[in-house]
Amino acid sequence: MQGTNFITDGPSWVNGLSWADIAIIVLYFLFIVYLGIKYSKSNDEKSYFLAGRGIGWPVIGFSLFAASISSSTLIGQAGDAYSTGIAVFNYNLISVLVMVFFAWFILPFYIKSKIFTIPEFLEKRFSVASRYYFSAITIIVNIFLDAAGSLYAAAMVMKIVFPEASLLTLSIVFAIVVAAYTIPGGLSAAIRVDLMQGIFLLVGSIVLTFYATKNGGVEHVKELLAEGDVLMKLVRDNNDASVPWLGMLLGIPILGMFFWGNNQQLVQRVLTAKSIDEGRKGVLLVGFLTMLTLFLIIIPGVMAIKLFPNLPKPDMVYPKLIMELLPNVLIGFMIAAMVAALTSSLSGLLNSVATLFTMDFYDKFSPNSSSKKKVRVGKIVSLTVLVIAVMWAPQIGKQFGTLLKYYQEMLSVMAPPIVAAFMLGIFWKRTNATGAFVGLIAGVLLGVINIIYKLQVGTSIFGDMHFLITVPFYFSWSIFVMVVVSLLTKKPPLVKTDQLTFTMKEFNEETLALKGVPLLANYRFWSYLLIAFCFIILIIFW
Repeated sequence: MQGTNFITDGPSWVNGLSWADIAIIVLYFLFIVYLGIKYSKSNDEKSYFLAGRGIGWPVIGFSLFAASISSSTLIGQAGDAYSTGIAVFNYNLISVLVMVFFAWFILPFYIKSKIFTIPEFLEKRFSVASRYYFSAITIIVNIFLDAAGSLYAAAMVMKIVFPEASLLTLSIVFAIVVAAYTIPGGLSAAIRVDLMQGIFLLVGSIVLTFYATKNGGVEHVKELLAEGDVLMKLVRDNNDASVPWLGMLLGIPILGMFFWGNNQQLVQRVLTAKSIDEGRKGVLLVGFLTMLTLFLIIIPGVMAIKLFPNLPKPDMVYPKLIMELLPNVLIGFMIAAMVAALTSSLSGLLNSVATLFTMDFYDKFSPNSSSKKKVRVGKIVSLTVLVIAVMWAPQIGKQFGTLLKYYQEMLSVMAPPIVAAFMLGIFWKRTNATGAFVGLIAGVLLGVINIIYKLQVGTSIFGDMHFLITVPFYFSWSIFVMVVVSLLTKKPPLVKTDQLTFTMKEFNEETLALKGVPLLANYRFWSYLLIAFCFIILIIFW
């Protein structure tokens, strides 16, 4: 079957929509706005930005899952699977192992330190300079890449229903829907809506996978597995353009730690946990849910190679599967599920940027501001971010695919120094403020030099190396600078290391305490089970 161009051939798809489908989509919008307003909390900065720090692990897990399924995950990974096979799942597989590490060793320090933002931890451990640096970079990336990208992707999905509407108009509609519950209600509203959307997305994805299997997709996958086709292999040759094995081994863990351990949008949901144990179990739950993306997003993308060969735009594989395979009513349900993923990502971004600006900048300049004023500033920031993202989203246009690639490469430059600062800060007491800040700047400078060199010469200073393999070079360089500068300068004061660095004594004490905890209530048991699940998948698709 010849593929349909998503934008130009939209009307032919709309003919397949019934009024029931459109009604489901409209009712969905109304439902999430109602749900968000119902659970809104904005009495003070603690309730507005961190939902009162009283959330349990099931809500945290599903909220994290919904928020992590961004446009690049749902649309981009299915499209990448259509183009290169299941190798893109390596980002999820390795990240799940990173989640276990994060839950065991990093998360407790975040929750114990009572921080509002991840950059705030850098100030507690190092200095305010490191906090400002990380916060400013995160805000810029969140606005111009993440928020605008989510709006653009959501608008493209809705082109199915309203092919004549402009991207700007659709972006505005989405902005209004998300703003209606996120800005008044804060993180409490966003996290409750995300819980429902996470469940909604999971059920919808299962339904779509069933129909793709029923229509001959499973036979295609079986043939590929029987032939040992590279499309169904996770471990690829080091010259592979998608995910070389060395990049999988050395690069993805660093990017995964940045995404799951240093990403304000996601970690902010963990900071809402009523206890360290609840936070840990929430992270492990999202680990199990993330493993399901292999079967619910990526393998259906591979099935589409047989079902819809020669699609002109691989990123539209998921919408194509929905429109061609599902019956009426289920089409509306699945479009709503896709919208659920995209709006969840955007609502998290809005609250993330509002929290970063308010607590990392405004609170510093106006430390005596009342809680109500901080909440008001947060709402103004959210609205401002949304307006900028709405104006920027249509500019992405045909460059969206290029932008995603650009974003990945920018992340490979930005993430390693930050991960290095957090890892050294938690696991090496001798790291001081000067070493951390100089290392952060040195890491970014190397990236800037590489970008300028690439623009001038046409190739990276690392040659034709895959960007994933360059990540450990940035990381190692940052670590080296941080260690050398820290050793050449004064030891950090006790206030900068006490309760903020890892000790084997505390770890061993926790191990003894957990011996009296029932197996099913022990987070370490679920961690081992999740790790085993990862290795089973790796062996099956080796």
